[in-house]
Amino acid sequence: MKNLLLLFSLICFVSCNDANQEKQKQNKSESEKTTENDSVQNFGIVIHGGAGTILKENISDSLEQAYKDKLEEAIKTGHEILANGGTAIEAVQKTINVMEDSPLFNSAKGAVFTNEGKNELDASIMDGKTLNAGAIAGVTNVKNPINLAYEVMENSEHVLLSGKGAEDFAKEQGLEIVDPEYFYTENRFKAMERAREREKQKSNKTAFYDPFIKDEKFGTVGCAALDKNGNLAAGTSTGGMSNKKYNRIGDAPIIGAGTYANNKTAAISSTGWGEYFIRGVVAYDISAMMEYKGVSLKEATHEVIQNKLGELGGTGGIIAIDHDGNVSMEFNTAGMYRASMNSNGEMSIGIYKE
Repeated sequence: MKNLLLLFSLICFVSCNDANQEKQKQNKSESEKTTENDSVQNFGIVIHGGAGTILKENISDSLEQAYKDKLEEAIKTGHEILANGGTAIEAVQKTINVMEDSPLFNSAKGAVFTNEGKNELDASIMDGKTLNAGAIAGVTNVKNPINLAYEVMENSEHVLLSGKGAEDFAKEQGLEIVDPEYFYTENRFKAMERAREREKQKSNKTAFYDPFIKDEKFGTVGCAALDKNGNLAAGTSTGGMSNKKYNRIGDAPIIGAGTYANNKTAAISSTGWGEYFIRGVVAYDISAMMEYKGVSLKEATHEVIQNKLGELGGTGGIIAIDHDGNVSMEFNTAGMYRASMNSNGEMSIGIYKE
């Protein structure tokens, strides 16, 4: 009898133990699925349309609404791509296309004019997963410069192409080529003429210290995105600085200055006085602070824009999103056209300093 009771107890113990182990496996499986689903749903996008002396009193109600409408259209374009499972790279490219096609921004259609009366376009894009990147500078006939930057990244062994060579490559890739007249807008042309006039009135001694120069580069567009697969990407597109000479190139096509993306940290796009963003390697500096010092996106962007850039004498701002979906829109100017949208569909649009 004792042996039977002992055998029965042993069978019960083994059965209960197997049941508990199976339950633990199911709980672990469910937990992993939940974590995986949470991760998959964590996506977001943030954009800018330039930073500078953007004051409420200088913008009409109708123009302010026009900017807000275009920012909303752009951010929703990228968000829809991400919500449907699209890649961060695709979202960045298509979002920037919306702003490139608008005369409101200093990019493609609304690009500023050089001293020679031309429109010279710069752009860059970077994949945070692979650290692959593409950029172009000094292009005059490509309808959407960000698309050419993408082609350089995907279909060449190079990172940065410029001028006629970049334009030839665009034709080979079948991109839309336009007559340079396409980029003409009256307000940008007049801005160049005013800059020329100021230049005549000042002496060579003070030329470098022109107080207006910091406001001649605004309207640059940029986008940073995190997709459902946890990949980051960033892109920037600009017409550069109004009245620029000597084929001047700013930070927008410089990887690490105007654009940077790394899945370990964040995706960043810059806008402002490009020479200072290049000297400070601003976009990469933010990522490096996060990776090597372990600081948050908010802490890194504040330190770089408000302190480091400001101490150099630079003005402008950045938009960024990290690998957890946290967003930063940091600037040290009076305003920055900006918008963000998270995985819950919550949208934020801003222009002025709050």
